[in-house]
Amino acid sequence: MFRHLVRRNDAKIVFLVLDGLGDIRAPGFPKTALDAARKPNLDRLAREGLCGRSLPISPGVTPGSGPAHFALFGYDPLAPENDVGRGVLEVLGTGFELRHDDVAIRGNFATAGADGVLTDRRAGRIPHEECVRLCRKLQNGIREIDGVSILIMPVREYRFGVVLRGEGLSPEVEETDPQLTGRAPLAPVARVPEAKRTAEIIGALVARCNAALAGEPKANTVLMRGISRMPRIETLQERTQLLPCAIAAYPLYRGFAKLCGMDLVDTGFSVKEELEAVRGAWGSGYDFFFVHVKKTDSFGEDGNLEGKTKIIEEVDSHLPILLDLAPGVIVVTGDHSTPCALKGHSWHPVPFLIHSPWCGTDGARAFTESECDRGGLGVFPARNIMELALANAGKLKKHGA
Repeated sequence: MFRHLVRRNDAKIVFLVLDGLGDIRAPGFPKTALDAARKPNLDRLAREGLCGRSLPISPGVTPGSGPAHFALFGYDPLAPENDVGRGVLEVLGTGFELRHDDVAIRGNFATAGADGVLTDRRAGRIPHEECVRLCRKLQNGIREIDGVSILIMPVREYRFGVVLRGEGLSPEVEETDPQLTGRAPLAPVARVPEAKRTAEIIGALVARCNAALAGEPKANTVLMRGISRMPRIETLQERTQLLPCAIAAYPLYRGFAKLCGMDLVDTGFSVKEELEAVRGAWGSGYDFFFVHVKKTDSFGEDGNLEGKTKIIEEVDSHLPILLDLAPGVIVVTGDHSTPCALKGHSWHPVPFLIHSPWCGTDGARAFTESECDRGGLGVFPARNIMELALANAGKLKKHGA
């Protein structure tokens, strides 16, 4: 860790993270979204800056959203202390105050046939208003199981959160999501003997949710994921002396930022609203801004190249809002790749650019996967991104004599 080299100054750093940005060319997809997008501002940053491709974990390893974000901010995503379950991140992102002995779960509303086999793990991406209604319906009918309080809250669209609060709970329970359609949900299985009661409570919760949802046109079952407990994480400020804030619309990423000690800035869901929120917070004393754009990932998961392309173009069209602020360092990248051809997260390296007066230039002429392959940074670990940003902001001292 390089904390002994960190020094404070007035330079401001912006991380613009387009979730699931990376893509691949494949049969039926002769271009990536970055290839297809018209993005003069991003291309100019690439020409004036330094490019490469980052690996969130290691070659061949597909990252989840939590580990991928930990790597972005300089944490070791494989360290046991940074193994944070998605349930914790989603619940924190709703503004709920978790206790360290709670068990948090991220739920999916899903669609199953009469035989119990999943036909859609995301219930057709039901609108958020529907999620709110369904969570209220479940909470009104399920408040306690075996002496444990059950707290159910909407997260976003098909996602919801569950908190188990009571004595003798353990997060060591397998998820019920098989990660594929055409299969029935899995049983919640205890990984250790101490988790047997918790697994039974989750099993009873799923059964009661299914009974309550019977007859719903899309969201007629639930999947339980990311069963976890609140960890103790060293904050970004403790690690880097930065004063960080986060501009993120989706609860998962707000939860991640909160866990890392970032202040949360209120924002709307559009790209323009998020970048306007950066401008609104610019004079508030922060020197690090994490800006998260979600829809690139959502369209990648749907295999929708046109939608992913349009989101990139939308980011580019509003980028002058950010550029006019003249940050000392701008990083543009993704947390992981979500190729449209695969309709899911993948192990492929992520396009990356850094722009500052001191970063130098390379042979990249545009911000695409193939041009980033020509970049001066090559393929490098994502956990090095933070120290690159600090160095380019003049926030790292020389090591040694």
